[in-house]
Parts: sequence; C-alpha cells; structure tokens
Amino acid sequence: MKIGDFRRGMSYVELIVVLSIFSVISSVVIFNYGEFQAKIDIKNLAGDIALKIVEAQKSSLSGKLPSLAQQLQITSVWKPSYGLYFNIVSDNKSFIYFTDLNNNTLYEGSDCLDECAEKITLNKENTISSLDVLYQGDVTPHSFNDLTITFTRPSGSAVIKSASPFTSAISYIQTTVLSPKGSTAIIKVYPSGRIQVN
Repeated sequence: MKIGDFRRGMSYVELIVVLSIFSVISSVVIFNYGEFQAKIDIKNLAGDIALKIVEAQKSSLSGKLPSLAQQLQITSVWKPSYGLYFNIVSDNKSFIYFTDLNNNTLYEGSDCLDECAEKITLNKENTISSLDVLYQGDVTPHSFNDLTITFTRPSGSAVIKSASPFTSAISYIQTTVLSPKGSTAIIKVYPSGRIQVN
C-alpha cells in the first residue's frame, strides 16, 4: 500500500448517498416526533385533570376553607365540599374547579362567578371530546353533555351528577381529552373516589 491510499476521501457519489440516507432518516424522525409529542402532551393533560380532581378530593377531606369572598356566602353548617364541572356543549376547551357553597353537590355559577374557584382552560388546541358514564353490568359508554364530580367531607367518595338523569348505578365515568393530531387520553373516576388515567 502506498501512503497516498490512506488519505483518499469519499467520492462525490458516496457523499451524496450518505447525505440522502441521512435526509430520509431525519425526515421520518421529524415527522414522527410531532405525533409522539402530541401523545405525550395529551397524557400530561389527562394527568393534570386527574390531579385537579385529586385536589378537590383532598381539599374537602382536609377541611380547606374557601376564598374570603366565598366564606361570606357559606352558612355555619357548611361541610367542606369541592368539585369539578364539565360541560362540553357550552365549552369543550375548559372546565370549572368549584367550591360547593350550599352543599348540594352541584355547580351553581355562570362562567367563573359564585361557586367557581378557578376556570381551567386547555392549551395547544386540545379539547374535551366526550363525557361518558358506564353503568354497572354494562360495557357500553353512555354520552352526557355535562358532568359534576363533587367530594364532601368526611367522605372521600365522589358524588357524580348530570343535568340528564342516570338510568342505573354508575360503575365509573370517563372524560376523554383529544389533541389536534388525534391522540386521546381518558380520565376515569369511580364513585369510590378512585381516579385512573389511561
């Protein structure tokens, strides 16, 4: 072998082939990254909603007092009661975290007034695509336009209500969140107070 053989570089054809392979692999990775990121974002969103439900449960169990403005509206017999209200007909991009001031396990307020403690708006064009109830002994989800999940001290169990009547005993409810790229995640809430994210 001659010394000059070790210093030979790549030919133009080899360089073009390598760059072409790199371009194809990069474009596949970049294309799939958006879909992967959408799946991660929607799972994080479902986790955040589940944490808000847990916050309502813990606030009621710990006896947390509401805001000063809301304290003026409660009676002396008020039991700490907090919950979440979803209505996908009026707004499928937000939900209400509320203080149940009159202990009727329903949200009574408009937009974010009265019992509303916080209005949580979903980001990145994500939406709440469905609110479903699954009855005991039935595997078919039944869709509802609104759901209220309330926790009242001293119980850690969830009281689930809707403007439409339930036809049987509830096994669990599920809230489905949807990303613009079609990725979904489900938050399940059981009457026992158990919360699960799928």
